[in-house]
Order: sequence, then structure tokens, then C-alpha cells
Amino acid sequence: MKSAISLKNINRIAIPALIAGVSEPILSITDTAIVGNINVNATESLAAVGIVGAFISMLIWVLGQTRSAISSIVSQYVGSDRLDDIKSLPAQAIFIITLLSVLIILGTYPFAQFIFKLYNASDLILEYCVAYYKIRVFGFPFTLFTIAVFGAFRGLQNTFYPMIIAIIGATANIVLDIILVYGINGYITPMNIEGAAYASVAAQFLMALCSAYFLLTKTIIPLKITFPFNKEINRFLLMIANLFMRTLALNFTLYFANAYATSYGKEYIAAYTIAINLWFLGAFMIDGYASAGNILSGKLFGANRPDLLIALSNKLIKYGILVGVAIAGVGALLYYPLGNLFSNDPAVLKAFYDVFWIVLLMQPICALAFIFDGMFKGLGRMKYLRNVLLGATFLVFLPVLLYLDYLEYQLYAIFIAMTLWMVARGLPLIIKFRKLFLQSHQND
Repeated sequence: MKSAISLKNINRIAIPALIAGVSEPILSITDTAIVGNINVNATESLAAVGIVGAFISMLIWVLGQTRSAISSIVSQYVGSDRLDDIKSLPAQAIFIITLLSVLIILGTYPFAQFIFKLYNASDLILEYCVAYYKIRVFGFPFTLFTIAVFGAFRGLQNTFYPMIIAIIGATANIVLDIILVYGINGYITPMNIEGAAYASVAAQFLMALCSAYFLLTKTIIPLKITFPFNKEINRFLLMIANLFMRTLALNFTLYFANAYATSYGKEYIAAYTIAINLWFLGAFMIDGYASAGNILSGKLFGANRPDLLIALSNKLIKYGILVGVAIAGVGALLYYPLGNLFSNDPAVLKAFYDVFWIVLLMQPICALAFIFDGMFKGLGRMKYLRNVLLGATFLVFLPVLLYLDYLEYQLYAIFIAMTLWMVARGLPLIIKFRKLFLQSHQND
């Protein structure tokens, strides 16, 4: 069991998870980079992609928590060598979440214009938001299906196949983006922002097909739904409920950040879109080690090894800080080329360069917060995660944003508030974790 927390085993899980995780923001960043360089209304198109991306991310994060819940339960049963007891759970969870995704489509599609007015979108930006969303939303069920399957693989301590699936999806998205957005002379008419939406849906569909194939051929977990419900379904649904509330708070933060950036003008929302997508990229790169914490902590908790949980946390703190510093260093070296990659509008680039340094400084802080967030998910401590994020959002982020906005700090207000928000997310988790398991280890 000690070999589970060796550097080799941590990297065996973390590196494929990192690659798989990076594919998610790459789907958005690809749209951002390609749409930001089209010949017609590029700034308005970029703003629309950012606004719709924020809303779709909210939906995915709210319902995509099945990955953490499934992973937590499966990994704990793997640790206690009782996997057969919950083989039916993933298929039941996937059925529930896919059904909910269809209801979300039915509930949001007719009200797309109203929804994006809430994000302060208007005129041409609003028109583009509606057109883009009414295509992108049909990829929603495929994305949630894939996320749930990834949860099953994570619980089985396997991040290799999710990595393969993610690479396939990201590659397809990039190729289709270039073809459909810019067109092929004499063959395909440029579709601009709508082309980016179609490319995303096609990539999401392909990933869902690959997910089903690998789960059925590489694991003992079936996709056939059986009844009655598994005995762990109630714990699964309780986890989802706590994570649902937690994710609403998270998306409350992103909504306010997006809405305030939009209110400052089209150049600011475009600059914010670039910065936040690069922040997401950094977050998902760090998520490789957060995933290792999630996967291994569930297994070690199921095996009742608090000593190894403490040792694991110490190693992940070190690795997380190193990765966070490395990401910040690379971002600093590529500071100006990164901006030029996404836009050639001087006003957009100035607004972006003014705040990107804050995004880079956040990376080590984000690393610690995300790693311990992952470990608490692996332990199934979703209630505590919920309470921490509610406090960080409503007692730290929102007051700081409102005050700095009052002082007219604009994008500075958003990213300073986000930095303090990350501190308030990570510090309580570190303290609580060490209190729980240091005491438990000493009692043993």
C-alpha cells in the first residue's frame, strides 16, 4: 500500500489526468483563439464565446460533479476490495445525469436571449451569444456522459483511458474549428462563430462514443442500467446535492466576474475572456495532481490508512507548488506572445496585459486549493467543501469585488477578488485535513 504514494505512482495517475484535464480548457481556448482572429466582428464574436462559455461551464460544473462522486465511492470500494458491490452504480448515475441534461436543454433553449441579457450582453454580442449557444447546448449530454465515465475510470485508479479520450476530442475540436470557422476555399463556406459551436458539439459526441467503448472493453463496469438502485445511490445523491450547492457558489463567482467585465465594455470582456481561459488552462494543468489526490485519498481512506493520507498530502503540497510556479514562469516568458495569439485589437491587448500578471501570481495558490479540494472529494467530505466555498464566495470574493469596483479598479477588481477567493478556498482545507488525519494517525 505504501507504493501507492510513491512519486512513480502519483505521476502514473497525475500526468495522464493532467493531459486529460487540459483538454477541457483547450476546447474553449481553441474557440477563443480562432474566433478572436476571424475577419468579421472578431471582438464581438470573442466576447460572445466568453459569455456563453461561462454559462455552459456553469451547467457542466453543476451537473458534472458526478465525476467526483462516482470516483470517491468507487475508489473507496477499491481500497476496501469490495468493487463488485457497486458495479451497478456508475450506469445508474450516468442515466440520472444524462436525463437531467436533456431537461436543462429543454429549459434553457427557448430562453437563451433572456439568459444572456443577464450577463449584460446586448446588440450584436447578444445576437452572437444566442446563435452560438443554440448550437453548443446540444453537446451538453455528451459532455456529461463523458465526465461520468471519467469518474468511473478515476475510481478504478485509471487515468490513462480518459487521457486518450481527451486527446481524441481536443484534436478533433481543433481540426474542425479551423475547417468550419474559416472554411475551405471552394468547398466549405466560412461559418465564423457558428462553425466553432458545431466543431465543439462534434468533438463532444466523439468523446462520448470513445468513453462508452473504453469503459465497456477495458473495465468490468457495465453501462446497462439495472434496478433496484444500488445501495450507495443515496450517498451518491447526497454528495451530488452538496456539490451542487458548492458549484452554484463557484459559478456565482464566475457569473459576477463575467457580468462586471462585460459591463466595462467589449474590449474588457474580450480581455477577460482571454485571461480567464488561460486561468482555466493553468487550473486544469494543476488538476493532474488534484486528481491524484482525489483518486488516492479515496483508496487510502477505504483502506483505513491515515498515516499514508498525511504522507500523500505532504508530497502533493510540494509537487503542487512546483507545478504552480512552473506554470507562472512559462506564462511570464510568453507574456506578450500569448496575448497576440488571441487578439490583434490594441485595446483588448492592453486590458489583458494589465491584469495577466495577477493570473500568473495566483497559480501556486490555486495549486494548493485544487489539490486539497480533490483530496476532500476523494474522502467524500462534500459538505465541508460546500461550506468552505460558500464562505469564500460570499464573505471574501463578493465584498472585495464590490469594494474594488466602487474604486473603479475594473479588471483589477475582478482578479484581485479571485486571488483572495482562492486563498479563502485553500487555507481552511489544509488546516482541516491535517487536523483530521494527524489526530487519527496519532491515535493509532
